[in-house]
Amino acid sequence: MPAEHGPASIDQPQPAHDLEQEVAVRLRLVRLKTRQEFLSVAGARRKFTTPGLMLQAMAQPQGDPASARVGFTASRKVGNSVTRNRAKRRLRALADEVIAARAAGGTDYVLICRQDTATRPYAQLRSDLEAALARLKLLRAPAP
Repeated sequence: MPAEHGPASIDQPQPAHDLEQEVAVRLRLVRLKTRQEFLSVAGARRKFTTPGLMLQAMAQPQGDPASARVGFTASRKVGNSVTRNRAKRRLRALADEVIAARAAGGTDYVLICRQDTATRPYAQLRSDLEAALARLKLLRAPAP
């Protein structure tokens, strides 16, 4: 007689676990470094601005769908060098967290600091980036 409230029996069929479905696909992030790369992304005129950051995006010609190129910039309007570097560090952390896990591959991204980037709460910055990706239709659906 089986126990009604006890642990599941070992003899019962167990659902198959596919490891590939459980592991979220993360993009390999490559840095944009030259002025020409930044200008080409800006020239695509595909951008969205939030209170914490500005996101510019451009599809890579012959882009690898398993990687994305990312660049970061902060003008002197953001603040002194300490403030600019803090803001860029925060955007790099966001890119590692959000773009690598949820953004579309084969795309160039430029994250531009705004005056509130260094002081805005991190959770709000994350939601700003996710909103910008969604608005530009570059946000992948979360893994099931």
